Amino acid sequence: MNCPLAFMQIACMFGPFLSEPRSMNPELLVLLVTREMPFGKYQGRLIADLPGHYLAWFARQGFPKGELGGLLALMHEIDHNGLGELLVPLRKKHAGAGLPLRGGSGLGPR
Repeated sequence: MNCPLAFMQIACMFGPFLSEPRSMNPELLVLLVTREMPFGKYQGRLIADLPGHYLAWFARQGFPKGELGGLLALMHEIDHNGLGELLVPLRKKHAGAGLPLRGGSGLGPR
């Protein structure tokens, strides 16, 4: 996978959610593999590890306001468009930072 192309694909999809449309802050991707879901059935699970059906439910019902909603929307688009491989290098890089890797990628069967 060509990462610069993947970044541009995500930037185009997320123009409305980004401070500068058509730009992508790589730190948002880092947050997906380091930030945990703060509430609900999957509380404590990394956002990158949330199941696709849960992300799709938020997409239908409405994402929460603020940063969490933006991260959930971003993860939904990554999952829905099969771009999960984009997170693999970030998972490896941030695994040694005291953040345990959770089982699976959150991109399994729906």
